[in-house]
Amino acid sequence: MSMLTNTLGRYFAGRFVISALGVFASIFVLLVLVDYIEMVRKTSGLASASAITVAETSLFRVPQLLEKLTPFCVLIGAMTCYLALSRRLELVVARAAGVSAWQFISPALGSAILIGAVATFIYNPVSANLRELSKRMEAELFGSAPGGGIQDASGFWLNQIGSDGQTIINAARSEQQGVRLTGLTLFRFDADNQFKERIEAREATLEQGHWLFKDVRRFALDAPPVDQATFELPTTLTQAQIRNSFSTPETVSFWQLPSYIRSSESSGFATAGYRLQYHKLLAQPFLLAAMVMLAASVSLRFFRFGGVQKMVLSGVGAGFLLYVLSKVTEDLSKAELMHPIAAAWLPVFVGGLTGFLALLYQEDG
Repeated sequence: MSMLTNTLGRYFAGRFVISALGVFASIFVLLVLVDYIEMVRKTSGLASASAITVAETSLFRVPQLLEKLTPFCVLIGAMTCYLALSRRLELVVARAAGVSAWQFISPALGSAILIGAVATFIYNPVSANLRELSKRMEAELFGSAPGGGIQDASGFWLNQIGSDGQTIINAARSEQQGVRLTGLTLFRFDADNQFKERIEAREATLEQGHWLFKDVRRFALDAPPVDQATFELPTTLTQAQIRNSFSTPETVSFWQLPSYIRSSESSGFATAGYRLQYHKLLAQPFLLAAMVMLAASVSLRFFRFGGVQKMVLSGVGAGFLLYVLSKVTEDLSKAELMHPIAAAWLPVFVGGLTGFLALLYQEDG
């Protein structure tokens, strides 16, 4: 019986992993196609944009988008797996051999935890690095002219005040969490808050004690435009302060989050978002296991009993409600109305407990 359970365990785990990866790959291809079409629309007026470069840019952008959908991929994959096993009566045979539902669910739970660990420790850093690479490629596509060519709707804004006056900086895109900016427009004011000049630049890099702008064009009120190769603007900002201001928790890899939390605390910045992201990534393996519990609670019904469609819809609805709960707790945590640990782990406990109780009622009572 131990060997039978072992063999069945490997079989059920393999079927679950194949189904989950199949859903993951399908959504990945769909997102790449949609993003590629959008990028083609944006770059249609750029002669320097090749189809391969646009495709690579879309390919590198998608992994971070797909990371947010990982729990739903596991939920749909687990439901697909168990419904297929039930339709082919494999679950009936397993039950007839004396294998309980808890025994053929446990391999999927272990596989989900393993998938979550890989997603946290490996996939998350890779997706963050690919996102940075896609930003660099976007800068090369859109930032060939002063002012950055095509800009985002709002971009990134930075206001710094020095001894010689005030400078307002607008950048279309940000790389390396704000250390490198592209598509820039600067508005400079003197010490009396009188407008002095407008500056456009292709890119800027934060160096020790100053911003270094490249491919600059300066527009003054009483003089014609002047082109410069480089321009230095003094600043008291450090790279740590810029990263904490420009980066969002989702763009920071798991391994860098502890250092960002420490630097934000020492600089006086809010750390709730970074702490929440860190604990969400830690809880991700158990969240995927909770999704398997939810999927099993609605997918183990025999086909001959009917009502499978309602069970599937209820599983999708439970996943959606769990997503809403996670967003609510996330907003409460970012507003510092809930502790990040509670906000990250509450959806895990709610989803896992709901699936466990439903399975307990169906199987044992």
